[in-house]
Amino acid sequence: MDQAPGNPQGPHDARELPTCYRHPDRETGVRCTRCERPVCPDCMVSASVGFQCPDCVRDGGGTGSTARDSRPRTLAGGTVTADPRLVTKVLLGLNVAAFVVQLAVGDRFTDTFDLIGRAYVPLLGSVEGVAEGQWYRLLTAAFLHGGYMHLLFNMLSLWWIGGPLEAALGRARYLTLYLLSGLAGSALSYLLAAPNQPSLGASGAIFGLFGATAVLLRRLRQDMRPVVALLVINLIITFGWHDIIAWQVHIGGLVAGVLTGYAMVHPRRDRRTLVQYGVCALVLAAVVVTTLVRTFQLT
Repeated sequence: MDQAPGNPQGPHDARELPTCYRHPDRETGVRCTRCERPVCPDCMVSASVGFQCPDCVRDGGGTGSTARDSRPRTLAGGTVTADPRLVTKVLLGLNVAAFVVQLAVGDRFTDTFDLIGRAYVPLLGSVEGVAEGQWYRLLTAAFLHGGYMHLLFNMLSLWWIGGPLEAALGRARYLTLYLLSGLAGSALSYLLAAPNQPSLGASGAIFGLFGATAVLLRRLRQDMRPVVALLVINLIITFGWHDIIAWQVHIGGLVAGVLTGYAMVHPRRDRRTLVQYGVCALVLAAVVVTTLVRTFQLT
C-alpha cells in the first residue's frame, strides 16, 4: 500500500489510541464513564458500570461547585445510590403481589385489569376494554401473569437484566424506561391484536430492558453476545408460539427500550437531559397517538 508523502508510518498513525489525560505518554482505549476522558490502568477506578477517572471519583466531575453537582453520577446522569437494585426489587414485589391477588380473587380481578381492546366479558357482564375508556389497562396488564411459570420466567429476567441496568441508569431513568417499554408493548398489542383477545404479563417491559441493555453494552464496548443470544432465543419463542404469545407486546417493548436506552446513554453531557426528556416524551406521545387511533377504529 502506498504511503502518504511525509508520513513514513502511513495509516497506522491514524489509528493510534488516545493518551491518558494524566499520563500523556500512555495510550489507552478506556474512557471515564462520566467525563469521557481517556484513563490508563494506573488511573482508572472501577465503578458499578465501567471505570471512572480520579477527578470524577474525588469531586463528582471536577467542574461543579455545589453539593448537588458533586454527587456521584451514573453513566446516564442519575444519582449513584447505596442500593442500586431498589427499584428492581420494588417492581418484582409488585408483580408478585399482583399475582397473589389474582390467585386470591380469581378471574374477576384479572378480567378487570388485563389488556383487552373491546369485548363483552361474561364474568363482568359488560363490554370492557381500552376502547371503553379503560386506558389504565395499558399499564395494569404489565403487572399481571397467566401462571407460575409465566411469572417465574419474567421475574428471573427482571432480576438478571434489571439490576445491572438500574445501576447504570439510576433509579428515575430506569423506572421511566421500564414503564415506557411496558406501555409501548401494550399500545402496539392494542393496535394490532384482535379487540377481543386479552393479554397480560411484564414481557413488554422485560423486552425493553433487553433492548436497553444491548445498547448499554455497545456503548461500553463490552461483550454483547450473551444478551443478544438470549434476546434471539426469546424472539424465536415469541414468533414460534405466536398463537399463545402476544408478539406485539414484545416487539413494542423492545423498540421502546432501544430508543429510550439510546437516549439515556449516548448523548453528550451538555445535551443529555434535553435528549433524555425529549425521547421519553416522544415515546409516550407515540403510545397516546397509537391508543387514540385504535380507539377511533373500534368506536
